[in-house]
Amino acid sequence: MKTYTYILVLVASICLYAIELSAQGCVAIRQFSGVGNSLNQGEILQRGDFNVALNYRYFRSFRHFRGTHEEPDRIANNTEVINWSHSVDINLSYALTDRFYLSGSLPFVYNERSSLYEHGRNSRHMSYSGGIADVRLGVGYWLFEGEKAKNGNMAVGASIKLPTGNYRASSTFYNVGPEGRPEVRPVDQSIQPGDGGVGLILDTQGLRFLNNGFIVYYDGFYLINPREMNRTRTFRETLNPILANEAIMAVPDQYAFRAGVFKSVVAHSLGVSLGGRVEGVPVRDLIGGNEGFRRPGYVVSVEPGASYMVKDLTLSLNVPVALIRNRTRSVTDIAASTSSNMRHGDAAFADYLINVGVAWRINKKEPSLFDIR
Repeated sequence: MKTYTYILVLVASICLYAIELSAQGCVAIRQFSGVGNSLNQGEILQRGDFNVALNYRYFRSFRHFRGTHEEPDRIANNTEVINWSHSVDINLSYALTDRFYLSGSLPFVYNERSSLYEHGRNSRHMSYSGGIADVRLGVGYWLFEGEKAKNGNMAVGASIKLPTGNYRASSTFYNVGPEGRPEVRPVDQSIQPGDGGVGLILDTQGLRFLNNGFIVYYDGFYLINPREMNRTRTFRETLNPILANEAIMAVPDQYAFRAGVFKSVVAHSLGVSLGGRVEGVPVRDLIGGNEGFRRPGYVVSVEPGASYMVKDLTLSLNVPVALIRNRTRSVTDIAASTSSNMRHGDAAFADYLINVGVAWRINKKEPSLFDIR
């Protein structure tokens, strides 16, 4: 049983840090470490155990895509938009039983954005945002126990995303006011700490033990955001009359799914993994309207990873590398297109993400014989 638990710790550390989402560029995919991906190692906790995790994620997006076609001239002409994103999640989980667990995540973000078009197209300037992002509170349940869980297990969960992050963060924009003066305006949707909506996250995850110490894992989630728009102005309608529908920011759904294979290299300590993942923002939501500004799209990545465990402490590193980047056509693109002019907006994406995490499992203290009276 001890060996089985150690294996789960290693696999859990991979699952825990793999989905670190927060706008892989201009496609505003929010950060959701610890949700839909093992929910903070909830699967290896026994009744009364806690798990505390700290996750850090970084990326730099600068490559522009229209559909799956890259536009290298943006970099050559110095017109590309560049996002730098840093985020830290503090995650806590608690096992109510050996199968039922609770989880919470408190994320913090800091973003920088460099562009020409947001500053009158005359000179390149920076905009900034930072602070608390949207908090998540979740529950999960493992479907099997005993002999049924001997060869693997599956879990389902649900979480609430609260609008604790600032969705009206602002910065100074140059050459856009009367007579070219600077103005304080909301920053781009891709670097807003929050989206302004109360959301429902449905997730699933699972493990399957194979021969020779190999383990197959998967996890994924879908975020349902019923709110259509959040009343934050974009000023995009000032760039082109066609963008009148995009004057206010949307509160879009998002999704992610990943799967891969894990192998323990050094028993009970070092493990490596290789998998793939897809994540994105849909053109239309499952519930609610689809008006307002969003940049729909998705990223398909290959995801190598490694984890190292020392007693109850697990360290993890994952570096998803983008293989396919697709900025899909938005509702505005579709509405504004004609048979002779097929409109298709673009977006900037990152080449890769860097995800680093540390998790500490706090075991329930068992009473000793000396405590029994």
